[in-house]
Amino acid sequence: MSFPFKKLVPHSLVILGFIIISLAYFSPVLKGKAIFQNDIVQYIGMSKQQKDFKADTGKETYWTNSAFGGMPTYQLGARYPHNYIKKLDLALRFLPRPADYLFLYLLSFYVFLLVLKVDFKLAALGALAFGFSTYLIIILGVGHNSKAHAIAYMPLVLSGIILVFQKKYIGGFLLTTVAMGLELVSNHFQMTYYLLLLVIVLGIAYLIDAYRKQELPHYFKSIGVLFTAVVLSIALNASNILATNEYVKESKRGKSELTINADGSTKEVTSGLDKAYITQFSYGIIETFNLYIPRFMGGGNSEDVGKDSATYEALRKLGATTTQAAQEAKRAPTYWGDQPIVEAPAYVGAVVLFLFVFALFLVKGRLKWWLVGGTILSLLLSYGKNQPFAFLTNFFIDYVPLYNKFRAVSSIQVILELCIPALAVFGLVKLFKDSENNERKLVALKYAIGITAGLALIFLFFKSSLFDFVGLNDGYYRQNYGQDYIDALKSDRKTIFTEDTIRSLILVTLSAGIVFMFLKEKLKRDWVIAGFFILILFDLIGVDKRYVNNDDFVSGIKMSKPFQASEVDKYILQDKSHYRVYDLVSGPSKPSYYHNSLSGYNAAELRRYSEVYDFYLTQNNINILSMLNTKYIVAQDEEGKAFPYENDEVNGNAWFVKQLVKVNSANEEILAIDSLDTKHKAIFSSQPKLNMFKELKTNYVVDSLSKIELEQVTPNYLKYNTKNSQDGFAVFSEIYYGHGWKTFIDGKQVEHIRVNYILRGMPVPAGNHIIEFKFEPDVVKTGSKITLASSILFVLLLFVGVFYEYKKK
Repeated sequence: MSFPFKKLVPHSLVILGFIIISLAYFSPVLKGKAIFQNDIVQYIGMSKQQKDFKADTGKETYWTNSAFGGMPTYQLGARYPHNYIKKLDLALRFLPRPADYLFLYLLSFYVFLLVLKVDFKLAALGALAFGFSTYLIIILGVGHNSKAHAIAYMPLVLSGIILVFQKKYIGGFLLTTVAMGLELVSNHFQMTYYLLLLVIVLGIAYLIDAYRKQELPHYFKSIGVLFTAVVLSIALNASNILATNEYVKESKRGKSELTINADGSTKEVTSGLDKAYITQFSYGIIETFNLYIPRFMGGGNSEDVGKDSATYEALRKLGATTTQAAQEAKRAPTYWGDQPIVEAPAYVGAVVLFLFVFALFLVKGRLKWWLVGGTILSLLLSYGKNQPFAFLTNFFIDYVPLYNKFRAVSSIQVILELCIPALAVFGLVKLFKDSENNERKLVALKYAIGITAGLALIFLFFKSSLFDFVGLNDGYYRQNYGQDYIDALKSDRKTIFTEDTIRSLILVTLSAGIVFMFLKEKLKRDWVIAGFFILILFDLIGVDKRYVNNDDFVSGIKMSKPFQASEVDKYILQDKSHYRVYDLVSGPSKPSYYHNSLSGYNAAELRRYSEVYDFYLTQNNINILSMLNTKYIVAQDEEGKAFPYENDEVNGNAWFVKQLVKVNSANEEILAIDSLDTKHKAIFSSQPKLNMFKELKTNYVVDSLSKIELEQVTPNYLKYNTKNSQDGFAVFSEIYYGHGWKTFIDGKQVEHIRVNYILRGMPVPAGNHIIEFKFEPDVVKTGSKITLASSILFVLLLFVGVFYEYKKK
């Protein structure tokens, strides 16, 4: 059997084109520059300690002391043994970041459309429509890399699923296993969860279709094949999934034991996040038209309205210099939607939406219904708390498993950003089919232009009647700048609204013109495709460049080392002992870059620590700060200059207490530590590890010669020397985490318990002893064994599958 190399040539050229386009859009990477991504800057600060440890020892640490007092590194880029699917992922992301993610967007969607039997030219067009969707570019600009990573593999997972339903069981099984394995590698379970919702919609559509066609045996066989593939893909990521599953229960995504808030009010007890927190970023219902008109609601939180704007003139009248007015005009608060922060509109493209509407009247069958169903579901859920659709979000939070673990409900629109360009491409597929009736195509064209252009015209002529152009924060600006400034802002909001509405109107008119000329046989198929290539790229890239462009790039060195040590940092670093720093000045993760910090930047810090932070650290409670061995507090003086306050009351690394007090609930425990004499007393409540102790004494003798000294410390290892004439109870200023930390006294393994709500404590026998804490998580060892075994199994299945297909042909 000869290999069909000629068939690969078009695909190879398309992939080469994707590489060129990805590098062209992010061209500064070719000069060694890096895009400044705020979230990645924060991640660099958080992860520096573990990376330094890896560089110094060649080993991975699964614990860091540099953030939130101490936490596992499972959500900070930890690497696991035998994670070969990760190596495949790195091989696919061979381009410089963020061009690598854009390339993945394009490649994955291209494969998806090819599996749906779309011609390679239209598949390439669809890939561009998906890859340059504004939201997908924006998340690269701000540094939501793991989110982009997960989104990029979504179409590839769908490709494997559809292959199985096409009765290509072996190829579909192998592709689903690899694609789902890569999806899980991204470690953004929220996006993967949203993909699951879309797959359920797809499954329902295929089930109905199978019932109608009397193909239920094939359907359930396909489900069995896919279930096996997903199980294997999970096994390929066992270390990460098991570690995350263990950690999430202890993080603030897990169930809290508290029934009170920091202010004393009653706390809503849930197994996940608070509803208000989940729905904080709810997409406005009117904001839906941002998908079609980019700055329908003013664009992002700040837009450059220019020197010709009413805002500029208003600022000049308020006394601003030309330079000051120009600077302020570059970041005018033009957004007037419902969300607290919006970097840019979630624009999918006027041209793409026109083709989507066109397809609604041409495409039939299960493909249309699962794509439309996915679009509607994601749109309705993105509205979150906004009426009249809040009931749907509340239902999902209350009754749909795991939905309450994720925040920012507006981000579920990634599903419609996949479905809309897919159906749009199938509109063109139907347009080019000779078997389709020309009259139906003309009717579809009339409806498409009527709906899209009609909406634009309504908005243009009746904008002042339909909308007030008032933003959520306009009251603040009115108070500080006056009514004239607000009037100027509203004028500029109307201006950019009008400009972008006209822009969309022109684009859909041109799109309709291309379709009409094809139907009248004035344009050939390839010229139509070329026309839409130009329109889609002009449309999407034109908007994308407003928000992510060459100005966002900085030198590679600056991005790899984004923080510079201040004089305060240099002063503190002279102290070589082990302590913590509470920095009230430098931001969330810069302190983690240089010190063992109490702050950090992560959406899933340990729940109990987060609760103590909310109750006490936000109030600068010196008792709690001392308990946490906070030797330095960085604050500002009256002139706004940072200075290091040295805490003389700090408890130190460890100490013996005189009294151990048991309380009955988490509420009692967290309230008790407020005024607790932590140097002499410790409190504890019920916990599983108490069963390891036959009895815990409540009173201890601590003489003047008793001491505990920290002799050696690394992120995953602590060694203490103790001296005590009596049996004692030691408290350690280290964050308690009940999984993975193993304790030894003179080399013999013992147990420790949680005290003072978040710290470690343990009884220590009289005499001189060596106490060691080692972070050796069993979950990583178990997961690594599963990953290795499943990798071997997959390779064997791959060879068997390839051999079987070869023999069959």
